[in-house]
Amino acid sequence: MKTLYVSDLDGTLLRSNQKTSQYTNRVINQLVENGVLFSYATARSYHTAHKVTEGMTAAFPTVLYNGVFIQDNATGEMLLTNFFEQGKAFDLICELTDSGIYCLVYSFIDGKEKFSYIRSKINGATLDFVTTREDDLRNRPVEDFSGLLRGNPFYITCIDSPEKLMPFYEKYKNKYHCVYQIDMYSGEQWLEIMPKEASKANAVRQLARLLGCEKIVAFGDGINDIDLFEIADESYAVENAVPELKEIATAVIDSNDNDAVAKQLYKICSELQ
Repeated sequence: MKTLYVSDLDGTLLRSNQKTSQYTNRVINQLVENGVLFSYATARSYHTAHKVTEGMTAAFPTVLYNGVFIQDNATGEMLLTNFFEQGKAFDLICELTDSGIYCLVYSFIDGKEKFSYIRSKINGATLDFVTTREDDLRNRPVEDFSGLLRGNPFYITCIDSPEKLMPFYEKYKNKYHCVYQIDMYSGEQWLEIMPKEASKANAVRQLARLLGCEKIVAFGDGINDIDLFEIADESYAVENAVPELKEIATAVIDSNDNDAVAKQLYKICSELQ
């Protein structure tokens, strides 16, 4: 039986320093080269995921932006895309802006991936986020609202107070794929809004079909891994995972800082030989 092994990145495959360890890189590279079908599924982009998994050089498909894209880890080739329906994102951006929520809008503009924001309007938490990405080629500050509407949008990120974001989560959660959670690094409240079809679960199911896999084994730590665990045949929550994820996991393993995913993968694959 062909099996697809899928891990979340932040808080799971990555250590707390936001990097994969040399041990994890070595194990994943070796397993993939030996024919194990592996992928990671993350809210990150190809650009930032590649930076934090720098030593992971084996070629395998990756699920990015919580399931908006599937891209080849080695080449960056786009294997699957999910964009907002025409006009949907624009209505969404208008409504958020009218309510004083100045978001980050991820789009393809002239064939290039960008994230846009009105620098003069964003709050301190959003400014902190974009400041860490000033050297990112996707970084696109704009002067006014019209600048947010260019291109083909696929992902919207709002960083603000729960009082402002919760009503929009409740309004949109059944219309779009929404992730409402506190960022593990900054402690800020985030609301991420994607096309309805874009989720880790949907993308992983599509990837499993593409690879001819009959079984899915998942690893995770956060709220946005729940849908992935629900469709997996086996699921492993790291020790530092949220209680909600531990409750539905097949088992709880060691923490991310102890390379729990790589160790569990190596154990499972060794037992199958």
